[in-house]
Amino acid sequence: MKKLLLLFIFFTIIFQANAQLDSVINFCTKHLPFPYISDGQQYRALVTAGETAEFRMTFYGGATYRVVTASEPKENSVIFRLYDVNYNELFSNVNFNNSTYWDFQFTSTVECLIEAELPPGKQSGFIIMFLGFKQQ
Repeated sequence: MKKLLLLFIFFTIIFQANAQLDSVINFCTKHLPFPYISDGQQYRALVTAGETAEFRMTFYGGATYRVVTASEPKENSVIFRLYDVNYNELFSNVNFNNSTYWDFQFTSTVECLIEAELPPGKQSGFIIMFLGFKQQ
């Protein structure tokens, strides 16, 4: 009986975590409307306070991109920064009230690093990031 109860609790927790993750994914998807097209990936990282998730990307010159991030289904729930390969900061959403998304374009192909973290006061959670490009 004890094992059955523990199994029930385990599956309840997993179900709730998946439901929360689905709501964050749906929230991010709403911020990637037409004419933006997803690159087909869902970038995810489980982080705790003080940890930073890193995502490496290649952006092609001439294309317009949109980065969307969230850790819960509400605005301003992730801090993210875009760096070039020499760790020069190209953008930080901290300067824009932790904006959920950012649109940008490069004139030539660039390799970048996107770092994402939870805002102060949040102890742990998934960071979800979507990357889309504008259809020409």
